[in-house]
Amino acid sequence: MADITAAMVKDLREKSGAGMMDCKKALNENGGDMDAAMDWLRTKGLAAAAKKSSRTAAEGLVGVVTSGTMGAAVEVNSETDFVAKNDQFQDFVREATQVALDQGESIDTIKAAKLPSGKTVEEALTNNIATIGENQSLRRARKLEVSKGAVVSYVHNQASPGLGKIGVLVALESEAGDDVLQALGKNIAMHIAAAFPLALNEDDLDDDVIERERGIAQEKAAESGKPADIVAKMVDGAIAKYRKEHALVSQLFVMDGKTKISDVVAKAGKDAGAEIKLVDYVRFQLGEGIEKETSDFAAEVAAASGVAQK
Repeated sequence: MADITAAMVKDLREKSGAGMMDCKKALNENGGDMDAAMDWLRTKGLAAAAKKSSRTAAEGLVGVVTSGTMGAAVEVNSETDFVAKNDQFQDFVREATQVALDQGESIDTIKAAKLPSGKTVEEALTNNIATIGENQSLRRARKLEVSKGAVVSYVHNQASPGLGKIGVLVALESEAGDDVLQALGKNIAMHIAAAFPLALNEDDLDDDVIERERGIAQEKAAESGKPADIVAKMVDGAIAKYRKEHALVSQLFVMDGKTKISDVVAKAGKDAGAEIKLVDYVRFQLGEGIEKETSDFAAEVAAASGVAQK
């Protein structure tokens, strides 16, 4: 059996919202595997809602920029939040985001591009690390473009114009007026920032994610003791609900809690006298999916002495 340390229990408790003893049991039942323990807690109904989107674990900034039918988003990470307030760092993020808009979302292409200073993006990043004294990285970039219409941006927790903790882009294809598209796009972008959809449409949801949810739903339903055909229907119902709640177009608009996003877009198009299509979106949340190292003094001392904390 794997040694379950206090640090492991603490980590699972923070991620799941479950009680300490439940977290310890989940880890013991799953040989210390954190992901399996999380699924075990969810199966037993002991875990709070998944907190992946809120448990960000890296600092830095997300930058967004738009120009008519184009828009780009970039994430640049740093070790501490202090760097995100540094003018030199903020200028770099803005310049890198503009490069993504002009040359595309390939990180290699962005790094090789020349900035107004004459340095490449990669050289400027290296210089920042040397002068600011903290490791930094250009993590990811996305560019959206439509043939007609607009790409609209929104920044949540804005640190400076176009820079913040969450950056969103919304691509709307239409011949409707720019004022209509900007207003609609801003509202949808704010919804995306808050609701964290996993895909544009239900069919776009990751197959692996769906299968994982199906496994959890199967275990929950099986514990009901109902006949196999009823269990199967319960599982199908749970997956259908999951798809609707995590695909953007079928989510309920956060501003009224009752209208599907697809209907919000359709109504805006009808009012404007021109069809509007929501064709794509980007949502970058700072540090999403990155595990941040934390210091647990007691655990470190125990590890150094070769004793696992229980």
